Amino acid sequence: MKEKTRGRLRLLAKVVGGICVALVVLALVLATHTQIIVGAIQELSAGTVKTTNTFEPEGEPVDAVRDNGQRIITEIAYADEYPNSFLDITYPDSDTSVRRPTLVYFHGGGFFAGSKSVGDPLASSDVTSLLDDICAAGYNVVNVDYGLVPDCHFPVPVIQANQALAWCDSHADEYGLDMDDVVIMGSSAGAIMASQLGAVITNPQYASALGIEPQLEPSQVRALVIDDAPLVYDKFSLATKVLIGNYVSGTIFLSKEQVHVYDATQWVTPAYPPAVLLGSEYHNDMRAMDAALTRSGVVHELIDPLAERGLKMPHCFVASERTDKVARDAFERMLAFLTDQAA
Repeated sequence: MKEKTRGRLRLLAKVVGGICVALVVLALVLATHTQIIVGAIQELSAGTVKTTNTFEPEGEPVDAVRDNGQRIITEIAYADEYPNSFLDITYPDSDTSVRRPTLVYFHGGGFFAGSKSVGDPLASSDVTSLLDDICAAGYNVVNVDYGLVPDCHFPVPVIQANQALAWCDSHADEYGLDMDDVVIMGSSAGAIMASQLGAVITNPQYASALGIEPQLEPSQVRALVIDDAPLVYDKFSLATKVLIGNYVSGTIFLSKEQVHVYDATQWVTPAYPPAVLLGSEYHNDMRAMDAALTRSGVVHELIDPLAERGLKMPHCFVASERTDKVARDAFERMLAFLTDQAA
């Protein structure tokens, strides 16, 4: 009887051991082939948010005045090398001859989803109303799409962002854009891009590391708005490592050099543009950027409700500025900072 029991225990141990080994192997496969996970998420999200790449516009181009009086021109091709290379422009009113600052915006979505039309599916608030309100505050808003994984990996979206800035600069007169007074803003994934663009434009070593020739001079950029960007890779949660690791190289195991090139906090110089930092889910990353900007003497403001008020706010909370008092305060502080940086 004892021998039978021992035999059963040995068999059970082998079965459990086999299961554990299989789980470890599965975990390693998923960790080193992150598109398996991200691709499954894209499949589940298909039909509800944009998760695809295309060389065709999302919809029919529109040039119209909205009910709120703002003029919008949509589906303008800014390049043709990579997918989703389209942008929209919104003006406060129908008169495009008025000289106004230009705010260039990049949406979020983990580099696997999202678009200029619907914003970031990972954020819990309405980015389209945020952009409308920024426009109403006196900005011409350029809302830019870019390529998603698995077709486009870092630094392709940053290259596309640079192409969009180049298009705006070369078509400034045609579209009534003041490209000598530019604000670059992004949320979540787009905020990563905004932080990297700030380094591309002001740090020749970083531009060289990405193989990008910057299309704007530092003097053309009034400020950056970096809205809740995950930047410090080694401190990420596993879920964030899956998304960002997949975007950078298809694995969570990034090399030191890959992390170094990805993380804009490591490329800040005194020439970096003035910046507004909005921290909520990624408040620690925004604090790291705050520290980097402080060390370099860059004018900036960190808006961190957790540190300031003890409040945990949702990802990219400022987009709730129409309905939430904390978000509204952040929105007004952001606009005040941008006004202060005007030439």
